[in-house]
Amino acid sequence: MLCRMFCAAILVCATVSVAGAQDPTRVEPRHYKLQFENDRVQVVNVHYGPHEKSEMHDHPGGVVVVVTGGHLRFTDQNGKVTDVYSKAGESRWFPPFKHKVENLGDEPYNAVYIGIKNKQMNSRTAPPEGLPLTADDFANVLMAYAAATAKP
Repeated sequence: MLCRMFCAAILVCATVSVAGAQDPTRVEPRHYKLQFENDRVQVVNVHYGPHEKSEMHDHPGGVVVVVTGGHLRFTDQNGKVTDVYSKAGESRWFPPFKHKVENLGDEPYNAVYIGIKNKQMNSRTAPPEGLPLTADDFANVLMAYAAATAKP
């Protein structure tokens, strides 16, 4: 009996640790495609077709740049629901977060998420003044992203 309880406890711990950090490019490869990554940033293409939904996943703190706008519904790990209306060309900062997404619109939603890997930037508070990336670093990230997504 004690052995069964111990095995069950190990199974629960393993499940919780796997569920704790769920990279969207692994959990939701249909909606999130890795385009570029280094030790500082992760650049991910985001695509949701009309009325598509995701599973629960995590994002590091970062910036989303909206390519095609839409009406999205975010549900966080506590069940809090937030509707977001976004327009093409808009960009927003997000602290680290865990959520499910639903595209409520009749059109596809597309964006680019630039996740910052720096631990200081990934605190759940507002970003500190000045980014840990220089303008040249950021330009290099954008050029690498453009090169990775360019059609031959």
